[in-house]
Amino acid sequence: MDTSEILKKVRQIEIKTRGLSNNIFAGEYHSAFKGRGMAFSEVREYQYGDDIRDIDWNVTARFNHPFVKVYEEERELTVMLLIDVSGSLDFGTVKQTERSLQTEIAATLAFSAIQNNDKIGVIFFSDRIERFIPPKKGRKHILRIIRELIDFKPESKKTDIKQALEYLMQVIKRKCTTFVLSDFVDANDFSSTLTIANQKHDIVAIQIYDKRMAELPDVGLIKIKDAENGTENYLDTSSKKVRMAHHTWWKNRQAQLQQAFTKSNVDAVSIRTDQDYVASLMKLFAQRN
Repeated sequence: MDTSEILKKVRQIEIKTRGLSNNIFAGEYHSAFKGRGMAFSEVREYQYGDDIRDIDWNVTARFNHPFVKVYEEERELTVMLLIDVSGSLDFGTVKQTERSLQTEIAATLAFSAIQNNDKIGVIFFSDRIERFIPPKKGRKHILRIIRELIDFKPESKKTDIKQALEYLMQVIKRKCTTFVLSDFVDANDFSSTLTIANQKHDIVAIQIYDKRMAELPDVGLIKIKDAENGTENYLDTSSKKVRMAHHTWWKNRQAQLQQAFTKSNVDAVSIRTDQDYVASLMKLFAQRN
């Protein structure tokens, strides 16, 4: 894709996703993702029923009667996007690839964050850390992120979610909200690291998948290629037994994934490439309120 095509694509995604975040997600995002906690605002005279732990002893000593600290919610957040750039997300058979859907969702979240005066950063990962864009504010920063999402070329096609979560904990010290956008096709066990990461940060998992991952069509003999390791095999999709075995594998895999999210206390949503991601995100936001 040449520069003019990339810029055109960036503009198209900006127009669509910025509109969504302005018109649909504004209130829901704000209430679903709270600030870091309570920030000191001012002092006032002690009133009956106030918590004595809030007494400001310096001001109290100066005026010879008790004053308490008043706090307000600290709204500014740091938002991180953990973007899976492994080979498996290039898959897509119906409406769009998993990668293009991932780009739209990431851009929508980015504009929602900026509109809420939050800083946003990105970690691109495969089975290594491919690129880290530190959190910042502003439209120019967002457009850089969208451009990277469209045109990023990873060095590896494999996946290691555990390593990405460990890197997040190393580089982002203060509590942040982190969206992990992936198909979660990972042979490694990342569940214990997910639990630890969610204790330090607020992790939200967004699984993106194509419906053919869940259900094979009856189209006879097909050649399939593993996007991550390059191996090729033939599959007889006309066989009901083969299709059922694939569907059972998918259901078991999804159950294990859901179990990992539940155990780690991570909010999660699964979005199919041929479905409306707006409704899925709105449902996710509503669950957090």
